[in-house]
Amino acid sequence: MFKTLHPNIKIRIYTSFLSRVVGSSVFPFMAIYFTKEINATIAGILVLIQVAVQFLAGLYGGYLADIIGRKRLMVAGELLKVAAFAGMLAVNSPLFSSPWITFVMMLLIGISSGIVNPASEAMLIDVSTKETRAFMYSINYWAVNLSIMIGLMIGGWFFEHHFFELIGVLLLMGIVTLWMTNSFIIDTYKVEKERKAETYGIKPLIKSYGLVIKDWTFMSFTFGGISILSIEFQRNNFISVRLEEEIIPQAIQLFNIMSLDIDGIKLLSLLTVVNTLMIVLFTGVIAKWISGKKDEPIMYTGFILFGLGFFFLAFSNDILTLFISTVVLTIGELLYVPTRQSLLADIVDDSKRGAYMAMNSLVFQVGKMIGALGLILGNIIGGMAMGVGYLVLVIIGIIFSKIAIKSVRKKSTIVSIKAAVGK
Repeated sequence: MFKTLHPNIKIRIYTSFLSRVVGSSVFPFMAIYFTKEINATIAGILVLIQVAVQFLAGLYGGYLADIIGRKRLMVAGELLKVAAFAGMLAVNSPLFSSPWITFVMMLLIGISSGIVNPASEAMLIDVSTKETRAFMYSINYWAVNLSIMIGLMIGGWFFEHHFFELIGVLLLMGIVTLWMTNSFIIDTYKVEKERKAETYGIKPLIKSYGLVIKDWTFMSFTFGGISILSIEFQRNNFISVRLEEEIIPQAIQLFNIMSLDIDGIKLLSLLTVVNTLMIVLFTGVIAKWISGKKDEPIMYTGFILFGLGFFFLAFSNDILTLFISTVVLTIGELLYVPTRQSLLADIVDDSKRGAYMAMNSLVFQVGKMIGALGLILGNIIGGMAMGVGYLVLVIIGIIFSKIAIKSVRKKSTIVSIKAAVGK
């Protein structure tokens, strides 16, 4: 069935896989880089700024994708990304090093991602059909998880001592992605004359999101999602730095056959590989098991398991405990992700689905920003307090989600009563 997909879909899956393999070996560890080069507090601020810039660029990029076109914006974004990779390589060479210029390059990479991602997502919808869309996203999901898993394994072993070489490979992959996007992506989207005449200002942008923000039911569900995803993004911020600083390098015996040298960065890489591998292997099994069951209790169970796993990751230095915690949080993730998406479909106003889903995608960026704040806060209050904070976020996520679901049911009941009276 993969052969029947539109060429644009296949090219985008290929380029995304290649760039994520290398990107995942660098970007998840940048909080550690900035902490070492500057300090933890400044590192948290820099990561927060970078995420905020990407957040704003994503908002604007989604708007531009409709008035400029998909391919033009994607090529422009990939070109900017290549330039930023080249700059990042130049300021991390054996001859010259500058964490501050590296940060500026990271900002440009964030802007380029904000430009490319909305356009590429819109392009995938443009060239897919209702019948092929589920298969397309399924293949893409597997490709993303596999590429992240491979990238994290590479980064865990090579980031600390071969940072310059990894950036060099990142630049090479950026050039390949730019070439493939420019040469093989077919520009199928035709910008309407009315859209071409629109301005590039922020007024149209604000107007498109205004109605969505006024929908308290949806926003409540969104706040719940932000609370949970804020925990998820602690992995590459506070938890990664904590493990790098607190885990003493040691040799682990594997079934009395061989020993494996482990430090904090390698351990983080292995934990993330376990998480990603479980998602790749068991998504289908869990999806089949929850089919036909009530979404809400399964989602809340997932929230709790997810929070408990991260609770122990926040302060434990026992390797076995850390691996068990990762298994627990992954089971929680497998339970809450599909059920939350299902409940989201019931909350979204179908007549404004595009605007609603665009706003929902921003949950990830806000979660990243709060995750970056965790790097600063964790440096002040410590791991145990951060773990308690994760559990508090779980409770907040459950409360806001319950409010939203209760509101939806109330609206549904009113509609049913009106329909019955009308008859």
